[in-house]
Amino acid sequence: MKISITNIAIMVLCCINLSVMAQMPAHVPIWDGNKVQLKLHKLADDIYAITPTTVEEETAKGIPQATTGGFIVGEKGILMIEVMLNKRLYDQQIKLIRSVSDKPILYAVNTSDHGDHCFSNYLLPKNTLIIQNEFAKENLAKNFENIKQFMVALFGKDRGIEDAVYRPAEITIPLNSNLKIDLGGGKLIELMNIGTAQSKADLFVWMPSQKIFWAGNPFIAESPAIPWLFDGFFLEPAANLKKLYDFLPEDAVVIPGHGRITNKAGIKYTIDYVEALRSNVESAVKDNLTLEQTVAKLKMPEFNKGYVLFDWLHYNFNIPNAYKDISSKRKNNN
Repeated sequence: MKISITNIAIMVLCCINLSVMAQMPAHVPIWDGNKVQLKLHKLADDIYAITPTTVEEETAKGIPQATTGGFIVGEKGILMIEVMLNKRLYDQQIKLIRSVSDKPILYAVNTSDHGDHCFSNYLLPKNTLIIQNEFAKENLAKNFENIKQFMVALFGKDRGIEDAVYRPAEITIPLNSNLKIDLGGGKLIELMNIGTAQSKADLFVWMPSQKIFWAGNPFIAESPAIPWLFDGFFLEPAANLKKLYDFLPEDAVVIPGHGRITNKAGIKYTIDYVEALRSNVESAVKDNLTLEQTVAKLKMPEFNKGYVLFDWLHYNFNIPNAYKDISSKRKNNN
């Protein structure tokens, strides 16, 4: 599905410290933080996902969905996954949590430094410990206002984004490190910073005993969604996405960053797209095509199956970032 593109002034993208000339989709907001309704899904005893009410109907239609999240209740208290874009959605999330348990929220995990995953940190109880990967904390500390401006541009004015106040994380996880949290009662959670899978701020939530995985932004949703590789990287995300996919058991339950609950097979489309994009761009670079020629050539219709944001992502971000990394690697190897 083709959508028209409009230019926007230089902005600082969420997860990098460089200003870039970005283009925004014509349909802003991509999803409306003033309208999204959240619902609860029980995954196992005291383990829940939280998703928009529209995910079951709209994911397969290629309609972008709001942020997913969840929470785990242990003997000691609760670990919350994501805090959502604005107070309206945060309040819904807290209400769903309190419909299950009145235990204290001990931890809140942000799987990204994108605002829809972390902007409501300031609303958390004072005693709740916020967990991010190390880069996420550093980037939010330096660029919070720029990230806020980008989120307003992407999700619209007067969606509560302007009210966000920076609150630093108390716990950070360095690159290539894991943190295990035992909530008691068999609720052991592993937080994984494996490196860039979409952005340098990625953090993954894994429950090995229950085989439940919160995938965050690197796995946005099932087909026809394609990955949002707009943070300036390609080769490292391509490798880490495959690493994550191979790591997951066949019967894992997967909660994508912005789609319905699925399984390992449900995120294979992302892997297939990234591998096809890499192969196509490698061929283009080998044939000495320019970036403009490569963008014009790589339509990849087998992956253009109705995702509303396909053109915006594929032509403006995914191809250029793949071309940048692959051409640089080829140049360095010569």
